[in-house]
Amino acid sequence: MQQQRKYFGTDGIRGTVGVPPITPEFILKLGWAVGRVLKNGNGQRSKVLIGKDTRISGYMFESALEAGLSAAGMDIRLLGPMPTPAIAYLTRTFHAQAGIVISASHNPFQDNGIKFFSSAGTKLPDEVELAIETEIESPSPISIVAPDRLGKAERIHDAPGRYIEFCKSTIPYEVNLKGLKIVVDCAHGATYHLAPNVFRELGANVITLGTQPNGLNINAEGGATKPQALQKMVLESRAHLGIALDGDGDRVIMVDAHGEVVDGDELLFIIAAARQQAGTLQGAVVGTVMSNLGLEQALNERGIAFTRAQVGDRYVLEMLQQHGGRLGGESSGHIICLDRTTTGDGIITALQVLAISRQTGQPLEVLKSGMQKCPQRMINVPILQNSAQIISRPEIQTAKRIAERKLGTHGRILLRPSGTEPLIRVMVEGFDAQLVDTVAYGLAEAVKLAA
Repeated sequence: MQQQRKYFGTDGIRGTVGVPPITPEFILKLGWAVGRVLKNGNGQRSKVLIGKDTRISGYMFESALEAGLSAAGMDIRLLGPMPTPAIAYLTRTFHAQAGIVISASHNPFQDNGIKFFSSAGTKLPDEVELAIETEIESPSPISIVAPDRLGKAERIHDAPGRYIEFCKSTIPYEVNLKGLKIVVDCAHGATYHLAPNVFRELGANVITLGTQPNGLNINAEGGATKPQALQKMVLESRAHLGIALDGDGDRVIMVDAHGEVVDGDELLFIIAAARQQAGTLQGAVVGTVMSNLGLEQALNERGIAFTRAQVGDRYVLEMLQQHGGRLGGESSGHIICLDRTTTGDGIITALQVLAISRQTGQPLEVLKSGMQKCPQRMINVPILQNSAQIISRPEIQTAKRIAERKLGTHGRILLRPSGTEPLIRVMVEGFDAQLVDTVAYGLAEAVKLAA
């Protein structure tokens, strides 16, 4: 049986700033533990890259990580504010032992977290995370290497330019965006100084939202989780489409010319259908248990194999590897194009869709029309107790069985704990929108009473 991790979740270590483990003391020891586990044993100096999003606590945790890594003898390369997928890419190109991201992704500024990439630009293996936790839990104080072996820190000043060029290289060189008016919402996050330039350098007329971070406004009233401002701006400016990224840039939601949201399921469909048409689609497309039933139906109609993983990009990637696939993603807009990069990347995903639109001459609203979404309702129920224990309670399981009988054979129900927030997600899906809503709100009320 696999050993349970104490600190690492599905996407690193995350929580509220000042509440253990998201404290300077813990992050200091975490940096030291990472250095101890990852340091080369051949006597050569090892290096780690550190990037962060724009939340104010990032400065504090960057310094703590730097001190811990240096104490363990690891050299550090500081990237400053950079998207999570950029750090994965730069970790590979700099041949670093690991990349570290200081971010809580789509969460508000009060939260922060630490996530890691291996030297290959992928998530750390479970056994490495467990080894890091073993070092953290050691009762011994932090040991410092000899003064002449302390790690050195340097800042990489050209990191933004390197990443911008990489993003542009993921679409055919003959594709340009001249004549397109695009609204780009960066959620006051890590893409604020990058994403607009990517699309502008490809020829688009770019209108920006969420590009003035102040440390406190990341993900506030905008970005991939709150696209209402983007929808409004697309309509007011008569733009061809809008692009909403989240705080660390690994998710994207798009908006068509009519102001309609195009979510991760629809983006995944657009890319999969185009890859199939071009003869470049490999293996099964991977969604998650939250993926809309309409995505599965649309892909099946085209003879494209589809399979579902647990929620979380780690599990999508694992299933892609198992099935020999190159394309997968989540409804939230976290899309993995393994034929372009190693992890979910909001800018690169948007570029794939834009390239398809330019190559086919079809606008976003037409590209998405090949998939008809089933009515789906998801309700987030805040909790204070252990979510797994709440879901397994007899009264909740009974309420779930009653709800399933109401839906019959033409629907799905999913109760699952959030991997990043103290929530239970209640998802109901079916063909009758009114019935879906009735069942979802009734089940959510049962969960609230139990919580």
